[in-house]
Amino acid sequence: MPETVETTDIGDSVQTLSVSAWDLFIGADWVVQSVMILLLIASFWSWTIIFAKTAMLKSLNKKAAKFEDSFWSGQSLQSLHDALKGKTLDPFGTVFTIAMSEWQRNPSAIHNDSGQSLQQRVARLMNLSINKEMDGIERHMIFLASVGSTAPFVGLFGTVWGIMNSFQGIAMSRSTNLAVVAPGIAEALFATALGLVAAIPAVLGYNKLSAEINRYNARLESFSDEFATILSRKCEEAA
Repeated sequence: MPETVETTDIGDSVQTLSVSAWDLFIGADWVVQSVMILLLIASFWSWTIIFAKTAMLKSLNKKAAKFEDSFWSGQSLQSLHDALKGKTLDPFGTVFTIAMSEWQRNPSAIHNDSGQSLQQRVARLMNLSINKEMDGIERHMIFLASVGSTAPFVGLFGTVWGIMNSFQGIAMSRSTNLAVVAPGIAEALFATALGLVAAIPAVLGYNKLSAEINRYNARLESFSDEFATILSRKCEEAA
């Protein structure tokens, strides 16, 4: 005869297993606990990067707009260069001052045949400066990409481990009672949920921030090209 299970027994088991996230963490195996802690740390650090990068890009765009207003205001390049000396500069100001410093280093080159090589040297310095500035802006972005791609699999590892514990519990107790099976399954599903909690914001944040960084990079490179054109025109006029 098959074993009969009373409805009240199932209800009591379900009530007993209605636990909080903290209870699931405390009752989990140490391996599953390690996975949960790792995912929580990854999620916290991802949100920290997202908020920090968002604030940084907002500040950089405001500074870029202010610099462009000054650059195109009609004042001389020399007066703008002098005004920026000794100040903490944003990437636009850094690219401008590096180019101007190189341009002024050998004034006689502007008036002879070496003017072309001077323009090329200034252009290379601006490109190097842009690459250096963008490296700083893009720092830690690889972490968001890594969390977005690996966190679900880390959570899945915790899920598999929790299910293995459930089957071991069944084998040791020789019972398929809900109270024996459910804790391990609940821990496993909680690890999966934490993996998604870490991965989804990281992916969305990475995509959004990457688009904003690319727009800023394009804006900076556009300014570099415009500035190089202005210097080239001044070189031709002085020749």
